[in-house]
Amino acid sequence: MRFGMLYELQLPKPWDEDSEQRLVDDAIEQCVLGDKLGIDYAWSVEHHFLEEYSHCSASDVFLSAIAAKTERIKVGFGIRQVISNYNHPARTAEAVAMLDLVSHGRAQFGIGEGATRLELGGFGIEARRKRDMSLEAAKEIADMMVMEPYPGYEGQDWSLPCRNVLPKPIQKPHPPMWMACTNRDTIKVAARNGLGVLAFSFLDPEEARNWSSIYYDIIRSDECVPLGHSVNANIAMVSAFSLHDDHDEASRRGEDGFRFFEYAIGALVTDDVLPGRSQLWDKFEERKAAKAEGTKVTDTAYGGGAAHPDRSMTRSPGIGTPDEFRQHMRGFSDSGVDQVIFLQQGGKNKHEHICESLERFNRDVLDDFADGRDEREASKAEELAPYIEAALARRKTRAPLRDEEIPVVPASRPKPQSAG
Repeated sequence: MRFGMLYELQLPKPWDEDSEQRLVDDAIEQCVLGDKLGIDYAWSVEHHFLEEYSHCSASDVFLSAIAAKTERIKVGFGIRQVISNYNHPARTAEAVAMLDLVSHGRAQFGIGEGATRLELGGFGIEARRKRDMSLEAAKEIADMMVMEPYPGYEGQDWSLPCRNVLPKPIQKPHPPMWMACTNRDTIKVAARNGLGVLAFSFLDPEEARNWSSIYYDIIRSDECVPLGHSVNANIAMVSAFSLHDDHDEASRRGEDGFRFFEYAIGALVTDDVLPGRSQLWDKFEERKAAKAEGTKVTDTAYGGGAAHPDRSMTRSPGIGTPDEFRQHMRGFSDSGVDQVIFLQQGGKNKHEHICESLERFNRDVLDDFADGRDEREASKAEELAPYIEAALARRKTRAPLRDEEIPVVPASRPKPQSAG
């Protein structure tokens, strides 16, 4: 099994003048450490206007900084907002390809659509159309990274004439494509489109096994018609992450950050918001105090998952001793999960504690899952190869334009001056 790290760049209040600078510097330093310690992926979200919850609105810049300071860790859009209102598809194709060049072929391309009114409303996106808009744009982005020239597109929401979209990525036909998934329905959408799964819901191993079964059954079926020019048959799931040799200390260091992550996205979806005047951390603390006093409060998991009654008094899986974490990871591995992504940078979790957890993971856990995984991955690829070949054959791929079919872009000529 592989391992990754997820960065929302959360920044609960109160803030000072240097808060964002320290946040970004610390996150990059954690990724540099993860690269040295054998972590496989660094994932970065793209969110807009979500103060306290996510200050990561320019993930292409953030990921490029990580790529420049690391050697082997894969750098992933987890996800890139691909709807044209956020980013014109040509700009996304350019950004993904440039990240692949900057990282020497380490880019990963996750697609998403946004969920909050702050984002969707801010960019004038109809919530009922966002899924279709996202998949439509992603398909064209894949073509832009492959075709020379891209033949062009005329849609309801955006258009582009025939152009050669540059640069082209190192990875061929393009970097692996993933999709943000929060429930079984989106798992099915990802599988039908040949996309890897970035599962942003917190599951136990049994439910993870159900998702894995659904996903790989579709990958092997006639339902799989790739959206891109390749099939990325992989499931990555997010887990809380805080390790210490003492169980209670691990909880003290990591539990609040994880709970804030869960609480904040639910509040941003369900509660009224006053831009520039957020009180997410204060309200989170109020709810925690109410729970401690015995008041019944229900939290909603990230991505609209199932409600969790009074989880403030229990330890989150993924937070604890290395032995406890190893057991948690073993459950995911046995369930068919290909990658676990650590949710470590949440709430007010401290930089030094995050680094210590990563070092403990490297020292006490990683080898149990790294040994023999190359052989297992090769065996999986061999088993899926005929299904992927059949899926790609079902894709309706546009033929490249012949030279005589490429439209001429006329030169700009000055208007002739009238005589006299």
